[in-house]
Amino acid sequence: MAVFELKTEVPLAAAPALEGWLAEREEQRLMVIEDKPSGRAWLTGYFASPVEAGAAWRDLTEAIGADWTKAAPQVRELPDEDWKNSYKAHFKAWKFDRLNWVPVWERETFVLPAGEEVLWLDPGMAFGTGNHETTRLCCERLARFAAARGSSSRVIDAGCGSGILALSAAKLGFGQIAGFDNDPEAIRVSGENAALNGLAGRIDFYVGDLSTGLSGRSAELMLANIQADVLTRFVPELLAAVAPGGQLVLSGILSQELAAVRTTFAGIAAGWRVESRELGEWADLALTRPS
Repeated sequence: MAVFELKTEVPLAAAPALEGWLAEREEQRLMVIEDKPSGRAWLTGYFASPVEAGAAWRDLTEAIGADWTKAAPQVRELPDEDWKNSYKAHFKAWKFDRLNWVPVWERETFVLPAGEEVLWLDPGMAFGTGNHETTRLCCERLARFAAARGSSSRVIDAGCGSGILALSAAKLGFGQIAGFDNDPEAIRVSGENAALNGLAGRIDFYVGDLSTGLSGRSAELMLANIQADVLTRFVPELLAAVAPGGQLVLSGILSQELAAVRTTFAGIAAGWRVESRELGEWADLALTRPS
């Protein structure tokens, strides 16, 4: 399969803000790579065609301009081995509790510890690595929930993107899992990633937004890794879908946004237990509904 790399250098000082913008909007096609010892950073992405690469660049510059770039991006075709190696340099396996997130190229060499589970992550253009702080915060909450309460609860992954949270729930043994996204392409990709992990048909993936996707549904664990301004527009819908005694986990929140998001949710979720954590420049918010 032909793979085309889009790459342009950006000022190192602009890298955190750019990375934050991409994460807030769940941009799966582009990433920021930093080399702090050399003082350099690049925006890069991998695409099936030069047309797709050009479309992604236009979408980005129309949204935030191009003043932060040092030069126009270069698009070149990569040999298959170069493409794989470019990911290997920046994507390493990681784990929390008994769940391991491992790149698929390590499938032949990875030794799974007894009693643990593994979710294989494809380095392709849609699954991502799961390494971003917002995803890690949600995955850790999910693993803690499973350790404390078992896996009999219902789980909903709101704004599922590439499906990593829903698939992680399946690997932890949860049986009633739903994941939805307002982008049909995300649902298609989630299905492919389920098949990659032997989980085809285990999760109810469907198209929906935070109104239609939650209509008539409830769960003991609701995960929403979505940018803060969207979360705060749908407070009643998110809270209403949490079953008595259940937990709502919110991520995609910049640390400087946490106080405002917490105030908004806590003001409506009277009597709910509220807690939060920070990881790097990002934070999560966990609200537990009274039984």
